[in-house]
Amino acid sequence: MKVLLVNGSPNKGGCTYTALSEVAATLENNGIQTEMFHIGTKAVYGCTACLRCRELGKCALDGDVCNELAEKILESDGLVVGSPVYYAGPNGALCAILDRVFYSKMGRFAHKPAACVVSCRRGGASATFDRLNKYFTIALMPVATSQYWNSVHGSNPDDVRRDIEGLQTMRTLGNNMAWLLKNIEAGDPPPVREKERIFTSFADGK
Repeated sequence: MKVLLVNGSPNKGGCTYTALSEVAATLENNGIQTEMFHIGTKAVYGCTACLRCRELGKCALDGDVCNELAEKILESDGLVVGSPVYYAGPNGALCAILDRVFYSKMGRFAHKPAACVVSCRRGGASATFDRLNKYFTIALMPVATSQYWNSVHGSNPDDVRRDIEGLQTMRTLGNNMAWLLKNIEAGDPPPVREKERIFTSFADGK
């Protein structure tokens, strides 16, 4: 089994990476393979609502890491997404990528356990945590939990390493993710979905 950890910070070895590394080490201690994926610092596209992903099976905008990340998620058994806090929200580049990743794959991540971790200096962690979790809950992905909202605090990696509660929260998340993966592997198959997905609009009265 393998969990993909996405570093959604422009800083490859910064605070977000430090938090994700604590989760990864705990997963490895549970016999779960991990891979770290950094979104990088190159420009990314926002979704243009062209809907070509419905025919292509991938995002039509193929000049950034979106499609590479989507394939890595498909190949993995679990997902952890990490982001710094910017104005009480996730990194905008990360959200631009995730919007396209999740829309273009339309439910193909179903039943993969997922979680997010966030890093902030002081505030905005819970709003960022809430925003990222919405990707998972709309995609039928069970959300792995911890003992508190998955956040660490500090202005640099050394600060984060001194956040002993935050690091324990990361380890608890890693243990819970490993437990969930092992139970899924050993247990019953996922529930069967209804054959037809229902979409309604409040404007059409249906």
